[in-house]
Amino acid sequence: MTTTIPVRPEQSESVSARVLTHPSGPTDKIYAAVTRTSGLIVLLIMSLVGVFLAYRASQALRVQGLSFLTTQAWEPDSRNFGIAAILIGTILIALVAIAVAVPLAVGTALYISEYAPRRLKQTLISLVDLMAAVPSIVYGLWGLFFLQGNVTGVARWITSYFGWLPFLRVDGFKNSDPLAGPAGTLTSSTFIAGLVVGFMVTPIATSVMREVFSQAPVGEREGALALGATKWGMIRSVVLPFGKGGIIGGTMLGLGRALGETITVYLIISPVFTIQPHILQTGATSIAATIAGKFGAASAFGTSALFAAGLVLFLVTLVVNFIASSIVAKSRSGAVSDA
Repeated sequence: MTTTIPVRPEQSESVSARVLTHPSGPTDKIYAAVTRTSGLIVLLIMSLVGVFLAYRASQALRVQGLSFLTTQAWEPDSRNFGIAAILIGTILIALVAIAVAVPLAVGTALYISEYAPRRLKQTLISLVDLMAAVPSIVYGLWGLFFLQGNVTGVARWITSYFGWLPFLRVDGFKNSDPLAGPAGTLTSSTFIAGLVVGFMVTPIATSVMREVFSQAPVGEREGALALGATKWGMIRSVVLPFGKGGIIGGTMLGLGRALGETITVYLIISPVFTIQPHILQTGATSIAATIAGKFGAASAFGTSALFAAGLVLFLVTLVVNFIASSIVAKSRSGAVSDA
């Protein structure tokens, strides 16, 4: 192993860079080979998944072409199908989930890492990790039988007083009467599905953020406090800037899971294959929920169409994760410290 030590600019004319050679033993070579092979295997598996999806989707994509991205209907056997509606539904549900999850995750992570008593901290960490391991079907059943009926009043209040915002408007409601409006228009909405998915991804995001917050430099923490900063001032000036990468990483990790969540969305929403921008109104769907609902009864061509939808979701998730990794790598907590 060779290490080059750079020199300062003022010494560049008279002193050349020093090269230090470190002997690599068998253990180092084995470790490097194992890690390199593991990385290549992961890339190979991801590539094979993409190739498999593209191969199974090729029949539907040849028939529909680019209109697959712009058509709202889903009638594969009639050759009238596309992902415009379900892709927008997927994104809206994921955005609602992230809007719910990020504040909860940041607050919980800060409390555990900065404020929780020492004897309680490990218990809280274990509880958050345990919540992250709860199957999505449990969250879906909770949302269907408990949350759905109890949160409609909140949705009714929001649309009554904030319905002047286009995405919070519900057809048939009047701003002047919070109790007005037809029944059944708020029970299976993007808002409720996103709320449940947000609660589901919060523990995952919390774990990532808490781990990064806890690694904020002790010297900088003590320096801020020594200069007279309050506890919150220290957190605002040291912990949060250092943990920016963790916040972004946890958010994007939650977003990736929210985009692909299946059973929770399938149990709650009422499928509508038209673009539904009103998040409080009944009627929405997502790519994953559509695949789960349609796969069992799909014809051979319909199955190819579902694989095409899955291919789009696969690519969207890859793009989201790539953007997240790029942002995290440029942040302080995702890269080598400047110190």
